[in-house]
Amino acid sequence: MLAIRVRRRKAVALVTAAVLAGLATPALTAAPATATATATTSTTTDYDSTYYKNAIGRTGTSLKSSLHTIISDQTKLSYSAVWDALKATDQDPANSGNVILLYSGISRSKSLNGGDTGDWNREHVWAKSHGDFGTSTGPGTDLHHLRPEDVRVNSIRGNKDFDNGGSAFTDNGGSLTDSDSFEPRDAVKGDVARMIFYMAVRYEGGDGWADLEVNGSVNNGSNPYIGKLAVLKQWNDEDPPDAFEERRNQVIHDSYQHNRNPFVDHPEWVEAIW
Repeated sequence: MLAIRVRRRKAVALVTAAVLAGLATPALTAAPATATATATTSTTTDYDSTYYKNAIGRTGTSLKSSLHTIISDQTKLSYSAVWDALKATDQDPANSGNVILLYSGISRSKSLNGGDTGDWNREHVWAKSHGDFGTSTGPGTDLHHLRPEDVRVNSIRGNKDFDNGGSAFTDNGGSLTDSDSFEPRDAVKGDVARMIFYMAVRYEGGDGWADLEVNGSVNNGSNPYIGKLAVLKQWNDEDPPDAFEERRNQVIHDSYQHNRNPFVDHPEWVEAIW
């Protein structure tokens, strides 16, 4: 029988409330996933009997369809509103005046958001050219795949697909890149994978947007695909959700979009669908 790991959602919610109220950032009390936890470990959450009740017990296309219906009920943000949202979702637990940059891992002042050298900007983890959705309200403003990143590093990633391998670069934090792919640092490989899988479930060709899908390729260009599937599944398995990622999911749910990334709550659902 698969082991069951129960997440402490109420503790995360208390942390979220304190942060958004402008209080000093308390220590995160949500226990991070252990090194032995994998995406094949069955989990339970406080949301299984409510938010996810129509998905529990399903697999394959049935699970994907059910999750699509659940997470499509969301509040949508404007692209300008994303700036302030990211200052809350990606706040540095050790410094409430900073955000943590996704690929480089640098802690940078919240006030240094913009387009100049030394600033951080809004990285689309599902590259916005993959499906040509740009920054319009919808997939272009969905917080579940938008993260703070250094302007230069964001440009280096560009619209490359995800894969293992490549060379280091300035402020890489352990991330690598080559001509056709990008490998994020180890600490966020699973985060990246779960954001990609979220997008592939949330955007299925309705709402006037492209049907986003994960495939086994790189060089997907403007097609509505991102790869590589096998690598992203491996990253999801090897880097389970930690307290930072779980808190982020909670803040987005409670204070902004009111939907969740199901693969943060149930990383094993990646294997159940793909």
